[in-house]
Amino acid sequence: MPIGDLGPELAVLLTAIAVLLLAMVLPQHRHGWCAALAVAGLAVAAGLAHAQADVSRLTFSGTFALDGATAWGRVLIVGLTALCIGLSPRWFATDRRHGEVYAMFLFSALGAMAMAGAADLMELVVGVLLSSVTGYVLAAYHRDWAISLEAGMKYFLVGALANALLVIGVVLVVGMAGSTAYAELSGAIPEDPLALTGVALILTGLFFKMGAVPAHTWVPDVAEGAPVPAAAFLTVVPKIAGAIALYRVVALAPGIEALSLLVAIVAATTMTVGNLSALWQDDVRRLLGWSSVSQAGYALMAVAVAGRAPQALPALIAFMAVYGIANVAAFAVIARLRGRTAITDYSGLVGMHPGPVVVLTVALLSFVGIPPLAGFLGKLALFTAALEAGLGWLVIVAVANTVLSLFYYLRVVAPAVFGTPGAGAATLRGSAHVTLWLSLALLLGATIFWSPLWSALPGALLP
Repeated sequence: MPIGDLGPELAVLLTAIAVLLLAMVLPQHRHGWCAALAVAGLAVAAGLAHAQADVSRLTFSGTFALDGATAWGRVLIVGLTALCIGLSPRWFATDRRHGEVYAMFLFSALGAMAMAGAADLMELVVGVLLSSVTGYVLAAYHRDWAISLEAGMKYFLVGALANALLVIGVVLVVGMAGSTAYAELSGAIPEDPLALTGVALILTGLFFKMGAVPAHTWVPDVAEGAPVPAAAFLTVVPKIAGAIALYRVVALAPGIEALSLLVAIVAATTMTVGNLSALWQDDVRRLLGWSSVSQAGYALMAVAVAGRAPQALPALIAFMAVYGIANVAAFAVIARLRGRTAITDYSGLVGMHPGPVVVLTVALLSFVGIPPLAGFLGKLALFTAALEAGLGWLVIVAVANTVLSLFYYLRVVAPAVFGTPGAGAATLRGSAHVTLWLSLALLLGATIFWSPLWSALPGALLP
């Protein structure tokens, strides 16, 4: 059990503890220092993760996988967490618990990192529970705002049920297969009704983390009611960890066609429900929440063909990376505008705030998959992987949903560019302004340097 193998996770853990202690002794007007400490700790974690990028082995008695998927998951999780923290200092400036929110971000990111690298069902449960419990706190952080409390309660209730099903599924799989270790379960899960029911329940628990059907109902409420930095975080970071964890579980039984079909049906249902529900939303945050549901459906296309298409894993990681950056960019625009979210508030916005309109437009067009943006390249990789595995019907559903999504994204962009300007209002500057442009730079950078990034992605999990 070499302790250095968990260097990135330990860096995040120790930083979270240090942030919590610092918040206890600093006066409230100095709590912004906690954000700087949190970002510094995440930078150390990212450096340690990069140093282990070429390592490929199981560690800690086979419970944690050090492979390409873990390495990319770590980097994406800590990087996107840092961007969300960048939105926070001015947003939480008047909150008496300002400094503590950064510890919650870090603890939740730690749970996501544990999920992404889990090579044992019990390790997976620990990661899911840590990510979930801290997520409930973040969703309801504005406890004096009824909408925030409602979002946190819905997130908790759906999560409690989904996590209970996950644990029951683990019990069934262990009982029928005799092990919790992925190395022993790989290709050895019996095609027994109880064992298959257990795997289906595990998948249901992980669908919750991704915001996929049938455990998706929390997403629009959290996107609307949670503090904007927390909403950006909860609609991105747990999804990345959940996607990688789902891929690992499905890859354990590539020969069981029923599991692949189940995930494919959930993928089609999720993207369709998300897009149809987003069509007539008048609140931009709620629209982004339903959009997040639909994006989870696209990501599940790669999970459905895990172990059956060579491009499945790199397509999943690439798509989730691009989606994560674009989603943070979209929420950064909302933070910059001090939380204004009614579509009518965006009418003629380009005349008053052209920068945020440009960033929002690029982010939404990336969601759709308009070439040559990285969102198009990510979706193309997903479609190619699904076609390789013979899921042509799923690609047709995804293309139809992509065309459908363009309608509700244009409902935001068109008024912002061509509408009549309304009354001006104050905006949030500081680190939120920096994060806005940094997110755009990362999204454009992913587009320009797609080829070398794609070649660096892992092609397979540990055997």
